[in-house]
Amino acid sequence: MDYTKYKEWLKENLEEERYEHSLGTAECASELAEKYGLDKEKAYLCGLIHDCAKCFSNETLRNQICNCEGLCEGELENPKTYHAPAGAILAEQELGICDSEILSATRWHTLGKSDMTDFEKIIFIADKIEKRTRPLEYRKPIEDALEKSLDHALLVCFGNTIKSLVDRNLGICKTTIDIYNNLLNILDSNKVK
Repeated sequence: MDYTKYKEWLKENLEEERYEHSLGTAECASELAEKYGLDKEKAYLCGLIHDCAKCFSNETLRNQICNCEGLCEGELENPKTYHAPAGAILAEQELGICDSEILSATRWHTLGKSDMTDFEKIIFIADKIEKRTRPLEYRKPIEDALEKSLDHALLVCFGNTIKSLVDRNLGICKTTIDIYNNLLNILDSNKVK
């Protein structure tokens, strides 16, 4: 697959560090896809474009998503999450990507959702552990948990998010708490079996 047009668009529309992060996420997503028997090229493309809306203004992003179906409770209250649903729209309308798996993984790469597919999970995790811009001390606990399973790695990711929000006295979306609790239940029930 030729990624040139996507890279050119991203270079024009992202800050340099965000572009590097996108390249790192693409590389990591491709590696994780290979490890878990998923489409490497599709994972690379999704990792590449997952933050395509990140450098647009909050006002622009909010206007783009305010009428979206399926917004989570409180999602419009946190500008840091606007780029994910807006990115899925932008990827389809501006970049011509129509693959529903790529669009869904882009949509959910920040907030996550219950019952994520393995493809959605690897994009979510790759965003957190890519090596170009993420420091080792942040990546290491997630990478260690990944040795057990995707769900173990997700649990660490969501735990880190919750701790960070609490430390900064920021609200926690109910969806984040629900996903965290659901992962705990899944992993606990797997221990019993």
